[in-house]
Formats: sequence, C-alpha cells, structure tokens
Amino acid sequence: MSASIDPGLQQARQAVLDAHSAAETAHDLDGVIATFHHPRYEIVPTGEVFDGEEAVRHYHGANFAGVPDFTVEPIAAYHGEDGVAEEAWVSGTHLGTYNGLPPTGRFLRIRVCGIFVFEEDRLVCERVYYDLLTVLRTLGVARDPDSVAGQATMLLNHPLHLGRTFGRELLRRRRSAP
Repeated sequence: MSASIDPGLQQARQAVLDAHSAAETAHDLDGVIATFHHPRYEIVPTGEVFDGEEAVRHYHGANFAGVPDFTVEPIAAYHGEDGVAEEAWVSGTHLGTYNGLPPTGRFLRIRVCGIFVFEEDRLVCERVYYDLLTVLRTLGVARDPDSVAGQATMLLNHPLHLGRTFGRELLRRRRSAP
C-alpha cells in the first residue's frame, strides 16, 4: 500500500487493531466497543450491516453465544492511507444457535480479511470478507457443488430451474446442429 503513511499514525492504528482482536478473543464487548470511534461492522458475504453500539453488541453477543470459544489470530496487516487490511484466522466450535442454525458441534477455522476503515487514528468500520460456502460446508449444512452429493442436493433442491436450464441447452444444441 502507500509508503507515505506517517509511522506514528500507522503505529496508533496497529495498536487499535491489536486491542480490537484481543477484545474479540476475550469476548470483551466493552473492549470491542472501546476500539471504535463509531461501532460498525459490514459482513460482506451475508450483506449484514451492524451500525451503532447496540447493533454491534448484539452481533458479537450472538457470535460468542453460538461459538463460545471464538478466537481471532491476526496473520498480517497491510496499512493504507484510509485504513488497514488485516488477514486473520477465526476459529471456534459451533456449540450454540447461530443465525438460526442449531449447534452442530463442529470446529471451524477460516481465513478472513478485515478491512478496518479509519478516520485518522479512529476506527469507524470493520468490513469483513470470508468464504461463506467454506463456513457452511465445515458446519455440515452445505455440500461442495462439484461433489456427487452436492450435485444430487442441487438437483433435489432446484428441479425446475435445472430442468429449464437443461431444456434450453437441448434447444440451443438442436438449433445449432447442421
């Protein structure tokens, strides 16, 4: 990213990130909130936005209830002019209801990327990216679409769509045949 970032600003932002990850791992909601100037999470794979202290507390409260051993292990941080991209491992065991999904008892470890948006040294948003299919497959509620089980599931769950798609393909081939 930019090489012109003030070293003092970079150090201040990194201190915020370190405190933020430590508070998440400790399940310290007050500590998580304290790292923000304005608490806001944007969860890109699901399209969810949690804006404000109450919403962020609810979001993390649900995370910690559904995955009581939730941990964040930062891997690397990349400092830019308006924010920091941080890669991390997020892990835990799904032992409680989470987003309506009953406990599976399965352990999950996924690599995530958090974009931490700053106004100077004040954190104003964490935008989280991760592979939702990997999460769902690991929890046992989705299948790899390229596997036999995944293709059978798709056929059973989407027969009309697949039938129309197959029919269109047959018509296309028939029209293009000499």
